[in-house]
Amino acid sequence: MPFPGGLWWLLCCRQGFTLLRRDYGEADREADGEAEEEEEEEASFELRAQGDQGSLEVSLSQPARSSSGSERSLLVAEEMRSLIVEKGPGPVEDDPDALVKGWLQREVRGGVKTPWIRPRKYWFVLTPDSLDYYSSNEKGARRLGSLVLTSLCSVLWPDKQTYKETGYWSVTVFGRKHCYRLYTEQLSEAVRWVCAVQKVIDSKVPVQTPTQLLMRDVEEHCSSPEVLEQIYRCNPILRYTSSPLYAPLLPFPYGSLDQSAPGPRSYTALRDEAVKLFNSLQQLESERDPVPLMQGVLQTCLDLPPLVDEIYCQLVKQTTEPPAPGGQGDLHYWQLLTCMSCTFLPSPPVLRFLRFHLDRTESRFPASEMAKYACFIREALGKTKGRECVPSLEEILVLMRRQEMICTVHCPGAPTCSVAISSHTTAEEVARELVSRLGLSQSPNLFALYEQSRRREQPVGSTTLLADVLTRFENLAGEEQDPPCRLCFKHYGFLDTDNVPRDSLEFALLFEQAHEMVLRGYVPTSEETLQTLAALRLQSLNSDFSTHAPFPRLEELFPPRVLHARLPTPRHRPPSKRRGARLRAGLLAGGLWGQALAKQQAERDQRLRGRLREEGATTMAAIVEKWKLLQGMGRPEAMAAYLALVREWPGFGSTLFDVDLRVVRPWRGRVGGGGEWGWPWVALMPLSPQSPVAAGPQRLWLSIGAKAVSLYKPGEPEPLDSFCYGRISSFGASDSSTFRLSVEDRDLLFETSQVDEIAQLLNTYLASAGTRRPPRPQEVATSPSDPTVPPRGLCLTAGPWQHRPPLDSFHS
Repeated sequence: MPFPGGLWWLLCCRQGFTLLRRDYGEADREADGEAEEEEEEEASFELRAQGDQGSLEVSLSQPARSSSGSERSLLVAEEMRSLIVEKGPGPVEDDPDALVKGWLQREVRGGVKTPWIRPRKYWFVLTPDSLDYYSSNEKGARRLGSLVLTSLCSVLWPDKQTYKETGYWSVTVFGRKHCYRLYTEQLSEAVRWVCAVQKVIDSKVPVQTPTQLLMRDVEEHCSSPEVLEQIYRCNPILRYTSSPLYAPLLPFPYGSLDQSAPGPRSYTALRDEAVKLFNSLQQLESERDPVPLMQGVLQTCLDLPPLVDEIYCQLVKQTTEPPAPGGQGDLHYWQLLTCMSCTFLPSPPVLRFLRFHLDRTESRFPASEMAKYACFIREALGKTKGRECVPSLEEILVLMRRQEMICTVHCPGAPTCSVAISSHTTAEEVARELVSRLGLSQSPNLFALYEQSRRREQPVGSTTLLADVLTRFENLAGEEQDPPCRLCFKHYGFLDTDNVPRDSLEFALLFEQAHEMVLRGYVPTSEETLQTLAALRLQSLNSDFSTHAPFPRLEELFPPRVLHARLPTPRHRPPSKRRGARLRAGLLAGGLWGQALAKQQAERDQRLRGRLREEGATTMAAIVEKWKLLQGMGRPEAMAAYLALVREWPGFGSTLFDVDLRVVRPWRGRVGGGGEWGWPWVALMPLSPQSPVAAGPQRLWLSIGAKAVSLYKPGEPEPLDSFCYGRISSFGASDSSTFRLSVEDRDLLFETSQVDEIAQLLNTYLASAGTRRPPRPQEVATSPSDPTVPPRGLCLTAGPWQHRPPLDSFHS
């Protein structure tokens, strides 16, 4: 039935007057209603002050958006009276509790077409309990709003970007339900308010949730089964629920300060993420393949560490008195709890509550699947120390069955080894097992696991969890087109390479590692010798020459960089400096001339590839001719001859690193003959009279061996200089890409991306030799303890570097 015309007119006029009053008149009345709404919403039912010593009623319900009953209303009213101080009608200027007061502008929301309106100016007063704002600072001014300050509130510092966009310095204060965005034209005024508000927040007593209070009650009455059953029966917040969760179980700061994880993932406030995670947990019950969802929950916890305790509490809640104990949905919760226990360690209060929950489950459901998971989780919690990566999909599947993973380790010159590992197995444990299994316990050399791919190879740290390494391999499998990464067992420290028996497995490992150095171009020798080495490699693989023998590719026998060095270097014309040259080049590149240039480049590349194939065919023919001359040589003899040729290079048995020598500076001394001590920086000076190093950064090989550290010019067989460990005063990392080596009266600074690996290898050789770094002249020797000698056959890699010089030895 349509409305009469008079009624329509009345409704439109009333709505119009309402809009006018809101925008232009009676702002005090509208703000007063806003204040009452804010004060009502600021009352937090699920939060309690830590200082409250009253008895906790056992009728606490789950946090929800709406509730009924006089008890909750009574609790809210009591909390309102305890948190909000009623202000009298006296003058605002005479408020004795005011800490800071002044004029600020607050952001006001607009409508759909104008979502943001110019901030309005209000009189703000900060008290020990709240942040209030008034219409003016005159006597009898109406309070328009109040933001109750608790320990969970937060404040953001002024943002320069906001100042550039709006011309105001912003101060943002986060409350439970509301956020005050305040603006001022003076930076000093904004800083004054931020410091004052933060001081009030820091002075507040930490807030606790009912879940935390009940956890404390459970811990206090763990020896009284009757009281515990009453607590669980009367508090649904501790038990399974099929309803959504609208507030986290643990307290989290309001707002979003530093809660965005680095990387492509974006997160909101911690409170919102906690609620989202609970919704994800509830999806596990009906999920056919819960593994991806479990991995997503684990990744969120890794990105946002404060959520670890929250997820543990949510999982304990959902596995407490479920509707179908041992059902599929219940077991999915236990499986995720198993993955959590192998990845993250909760805080001590949550850990105690979790252990109690495991004991209670085992006592109530003995010999059940839940009890088996509880036993597995208890053992895992005793071994977990933190992970760098979340479990891989394969690891999650294995943990769901409470089994171990099978890790494949490739051994050059030996069969592939399969090792059973858990989520807590380290690289040192696997290396020790392989040393024992392969019969290398009596070898004086050191061994380690390596992450190996076509592009790079690096040792795995002794304390690194292999589960994290396998997760990285899984993540890289879908990103790179190269063959997948793999684990390899190889020599790490060459302490004695002359007395290795030819018929031993270590000799085969040494042979394979020497061949890898040759292929990478780290054995400077003539092309004739490289061809002979390739022929010996073929003889060791296929025995005597035969047209039916499997023939490896040339890049598996001969260094590819030697073939590329034969090709003519392309000539690059210097860019023209005439005016308009770049503009004309850009215009021509986009037209027919650009297509012609691209065609010429393609033809040039094709000719270079053809030339490379010709050079490769010529080299392969020479290798085959030398292979035919090795008729009748056995595999051990071919391997021995190969190693004999490689040993002719004095750098054999050392590890090479590509570095850029930046600066060589003398030791600290008196500058200019004066009385002050300093670092007289000089140009790049010669390393020794026999090593004329030119000025400027140079690409060198840093060779680290068991007896000395040497410097080589790439491709040169003789070192520029060599330093025994007795001449090295100290070494360290100046920064993430600069390595410093102090040799007697000089400091050598190297630019490299392998700073940690260099330091770890030096540390390993010093520890193996049982030597000790001598103190620097300005250092005081304070009874340093001798470094621990590693077990025979193992290396100490990738751990915290123990030979780090004191901070005062680094000078800029």
